[in-house]
Amino acid sequence: MTSSRNTPDRRTADDVLLDAARDCVLAVGLRRTTLTDVARRAGVSRMTMYRRWPDMASLVGDLMTREWSELALRARAAASGEHARQRLVDGLASGARQLRAHPVFRRIVELDPEVLLPYLVDRRGTSQDLMLAALVRDLAEGHADGSVRPRPAGLLGRGVLLALHGFVISAGTMADEVTEADLDGELRLLLDRYLAP
Repeated sequence: MTSSRNTPDRRTADDVLLDAARDCVLAVGLRRTTLTDVARRAGVSRMTMYRRWPDMASLVGDLMTREWSELALRARAAASGEHARQRLVDGLASGARQLRAHPVFRRIVELDPEVLLPYLVDRRGTSQDLMLAALVRDLAEGHADGSVRPRPAGLLGRGVLLALHGFVISAGTMADEVTEADLDGELRLLLDRYLAP
C-alpha cells in the first residue's frame, strides 16, 4: 500500500508542513523544535504555520497521528492469515514492531519521552482512537467468522491496545536476556490466546 504523502498528486500543503516538522524532530528532537524552525524548513512564513497550528503541541499531535496511522494501515493491509483473528494478530504484532523502529517514535523515546505520558495516563490521542475504531471493525469480522471470542469488540479492542502499549513502549527495558524478536513472539501468543474463542 502506497502512502498518500508519497504520491505526488495526493500530497497536501499540510503534508509538506508535517514533513518539515518530522525532519526537524529527527534533527533536534521535539523540545528543541519550534514552529519557526518548521516554517523555515518548509519554506513558508511563520504565519502560515500559526494559522494551521497554534502551538507545537498541536503540530506534534498531528504529526504523530499521521505517522502512526499510516504505519497501522500498512501493517493491517499486509497482514495475512486464514481467518480474522490470525490477520489481526499478524497486523498488530507487525505494527508494534514497526512502531518501535519508527524514526520519529525512536527520537521521541530517546529525547522527549514525557510527550508520550499523557497518552498513557490521561487521555487517548487521535491515533489511538483511529486504531481502536479499526480494531473494533476487525474484531467484528472475527466475531462473524467465529475466530474471536464473543465479548464486546470495544472491550476486547481496549484490552488489546493496553497490551500493545507495554510491548511498544517498554519492550526495550525487557530486552536484556531476551531479544525484541522473542518478545514479539510472546506478543503474538498473548494476542492470539486473548482473542481465541
